[in-house]
Amino acid sequence: MNQECIVKLKIATREKIRRFNSLRGAEVQPDEFWDVVVVTAVDEIQKEAYELQISEKVDRKELPLGIQYKVFSDPPGSKIGNGGSTLYALQQLKDVYGKTLSRLRVILIHAGGSSQRLPSASALGKIFTAVPLGDPLYQMLELKLAMYVDFPAHMKPGVLVTCADDIELYSIAEDESVKFDKPGFTALAHPSSLSIGTTHGVFVLDAYEPSTHSQMENISCLRFLHKPSVDKMRDSGAVCQRRSGCFSLSDTEFVYTDSTYYVDFDTAQSLLDLLKEVGPLECEIDAYGDFLQALGPRATIEYTRNTANVTKEERSLVEIRQKIFHLLRGTPLNVILLNDSKFYHIGTTSEYLFHLTEDTALRSELGLLSSAFSVHSNENTEGCCVMCSILDSSCSVGAGSVVEYSRLGAGTSVGSSSIVSSCWVSPGLSVPDGVFMHSLCVRHQNRTRFVTAAFGINDNLKRSVEAPASMEALELFRVSLADCVSRWGLGNEVLRFSGDVSSCSLWNARLFPVCSDPQSSFSMSLKMAQAVLSGSTFTLPKDTQLMSMQESLQCKNLEEMLKFRKGLHHDITQRRCSN
Repeated sequence: MNQECIVKLKIATREKIRRFNSLRGAEVQPDEFWDVVVVTAVDEIQKEAYELQISEKVDRKELPLGIQYKVFSDPPGSKIGNGGSTLYALQQLKDVYGKTLSRLRVILIHAGGSSQRLPSASALGKIFTAVPLGDPLYQMLELKLAMYVDFPAHMKPGVLVTCADDIELYSIAEDESVKFDKPGFTALAHPSSLSIGTTHGVFVLDAYEPSTHSQMENISCLRFLHKPSVDKMRDSGAVCQRRSGCFSLSDTEFVYTDSTYYVDFDTAQSLLDLLKEVGPLECEIDAYGDFLQALGPRATIEYTRNTANVTKEERSLVEIRQKIFHLLRGTPLNVILLNDSKFYHIGTTSEYLFHLTEDTALRSELGLLSSAFSVHSNENTEGCCVMCSILDSSCSVGAGSVVEYSRLGAGTSVGSSSIVSSCWVSPGLSVPDGVFMHSLCVRHQNRTRFVTAAFGINDNLKRSVEAPASMEALELFRVSLADCVSRWGLGNEVLRFSGDVSSCSLWNARLFPVCSDPQSSFSMSLKMAQAVLSGSTFTLPKDTQLMSMQESLQCKNLEEMLKFRKGLHHDITQRRCSN
């Protein structure tokens, strides 16, 4: 992206943030903002957590007022994916608003799931992940609403579908606006490299040649490809050749990839008819791959049998995909090409660290801070990120690390490229490089207890083996899990897994001590991590009870976790006022 484009993108992004900030805590006028903001949750427990946090945001006037905020959970039973969540959310909207729904502009943010790739967001939700921006402090919810602040005024009744862990930035000419006013689906499209295209959705455009100057173009789409190979992109005519002018990509060859899309009200009604036909759902449906691949004049039914990108193949999936295809066939797919735009994903620990500490482009575009809504008198915060935390002046935080919603005592040090989240750290402790530590409050045997999960930043929490006997294949801090438990004085026969023991992973391994207070919880898990990383031993106290990350979430004490954050918010506010 040339310098002119960078400046335009930065100015446009800052203006959206300024506009959203003017709406925070204010009663919005008709047509000024969304009529309904919907957040999806995976179950009733997650729904309760989301509703509590949104209610607190409204009370603290951190969100625009006078509109409806709704949280809709998936039905109990099988995982249904974000496509299934879309269908059920539409049904719940219909149940709540009836005929009025045909006049409403709705944003639907998919935020369900366990967030295994960014576990600090697992308990309270990735849509409530902190962002070092704004006063009061932004979370992803505010950032999503800020980036789309211009949309409602140029949108006909319908639903904008988006996800909780990505950020789209764009700039357009002053006399232009992104309009969602056509029937069917209308998707935003971003210039991307061919390699990025292999992990996203790719649009095959109708006789398109990149303009030399336009920052935004509207065009119809012939076909949508879901995570295609490079050969598939070429064979389908999805690959474009870059021309001169303001453009967000330097590659000569590129493709347009997906992010957010709009569905007009009549098409949303068709999706409701689909739910009546196929419900109750018993398999995962993708809101992008399974809906958008049915659209456009060149769409074919072949994709319905391709399960290469499916995490868990269900017998009913192909049948439901075929019903989706026949129902949506012929529905228009309009595409808004945002030639001067960027797409950021922050759904993993490594992405989170990079974008909040190292990514100079995003920092400049959004105006991200090194220390946001925190008490930290140590001026040397360059290269790290501290959010909603209280650090003693003698603390140090290494480059590339994030500290959020935590209290750090005197002399505490955090190494480089680490995450310390929701923790209370006693004086003098040292967190090594590349370590993720996150404390949770749990209900254990009818008592309030604390568990601190500790992993390596790049540990794969999703990888599973079939039985505990195969746990040598699992690695914690890049060390065999079998070696880890021996360093802690646990025999292989002592290590247990929660939930389905035929699928053993770091996620359901009972590794973390249950303690009576957050400080001892953090200290004990830290000693276990240090023993593994240094090749030494640490013997757990006799009769120590252990929990997995999975169990901790199942019995999390929401009220206490939010109370801890409220206490931080109160103390930071008081200290800032006194200064």
